[in-house]
Amino acid sequence: MKSSEEQNPNKGPFTLAKAFSCAWHGICDSAKERNFRIELSAMVLCILLGFFFQISHFEWLIVILCFGLVLGGECFNTALEAIVDLVSPEFHELARIAKDAAAGAVLVFAIASAIIGFMIFGPKLIALL
Repeated sequence: MKSSEEQNPNKGPFTLAKAFSCAWHGICDSAKERNFRIELSAMVLCILLGFFFQISHFEWLIVILCFGLVLGGECFNTALEAIVDLVSPEFHELARIAKDAAAGAVLVFAIASAIIGFMIFGPKLIALL
């Protein structure tokens, strides 16, 4: 069996730059998922609306927190799905529960974020009409 250094093609110390590179690769792997791209599109729309309506600093904080929760949740969901697929390539009820629960957590974040988005942007859109 190979040692962890022999298995890792990136020999040498694990620098901060390598840590950020690994994190970026994780985000890119998550971005391959359809839902991540949909949520990213919603984020861009909210950013454009935020600039258009000149939302307050507090509203920006809330909106940015929602972005982080939803997209971060998707990254965790992608990681959990990869781990479950690795350890349980065949169907197993516990694997299904783990994957569905992780997806459900992202859905909860997304629903809460959508409600917050409607609370922030809804009145502004209505006033515009």
